[in-house]
Amino acid sequence: MAYRLLAVDLDDTLLDKNLRVSEGNRRALWLAKEAGVVVTLATGRMFRATLPFARELGIEAPLIVYQGALVKHAVTGEVVVHRPVPLEIALDVVERLAGKGFHVNVYLDDCLYVEKTGPESALYESISRVSAVAVGELVPFLRARGQDPTKVLAVGREEDLDRLAHEMRALYGDSLHITKSKPFFLEFSHPLANKGRALAAVAAYYGFAPQEVIAVGDAENDLEMIAWAGLGVAVANARPQVRAAADYVTASHEEDGVARVVEKFILGREGVR
Repeated sequence: MAYRLLAVDLDDTLLDKNLRVSEGNRRALWLAKEAGVVVTLATGRMFRATLPFARELGIEAPLIVYQGALVKHAVTGEVVVHRPVPLEIALDVVERLAGKGFHVNVYLDDCLYVEKTGPESALYESISRVSAVAVGELVPFLRARGQDPTKVLAVGREEDLDRLAHEMRALYGDSLHITKSKPFFLEFSHPLANKGRALAAVAAYYGFAPQEVIAVGDAENDLEMIAWAGLGVAVANARPQVRAAADYVTASHEEDGVARVVEKFILGREGVR
């Protein structure tokens, strides 16, 4: 099979523990592009937090961001897909999360808003390299804006978020897509906003079939795109359910796992680094 599209998650997949792209991964992605493969990024990050990596890697394709709620071209800014959370549902989610004491992020127009800054917002900022804007209580803020947010996110301890996810899925059913990007980030999106549907939109943009697509990831929010792609790949450090769902398990994000995928399945040889 000749693969024509490669979609790669960022955190804990392409990026190392220092949030950098290794030289081996960078070189492999450049070689994939030179071989005629379209390379894109598929991440829960904001568009503005993803764009620096796209520019570093010379990616000139639609980027999958916000868990697939937004697909936006890295160069032209063309919006291919935008599926925000309906405002009334978002307001209900934010009110429930705040009432339970969780720190909440909301995203409007590619900006990050919080009630107040603190350790949770500092943690998110350290990973995303995007500054949060403190606006006071989020429900009145959202009502005043009158705009559907792209995404809502709760920050907390893993065990607390696991319980919260179970509760909120039972409550909202098919009205929301609820997933984790990291053990301490629980994300609430439009019910059709996931990386699998977003990857299908990018493939359709170029006229590619699923069998011509590779997707690489590590976390729960990568499951849909790993299932949709012709070749779904998990890095070795992926969550157990992601490794189990993948067609192939590559090396970890600290061992140039993405580069090894390119070498094996796109270049047809090993050891190009």
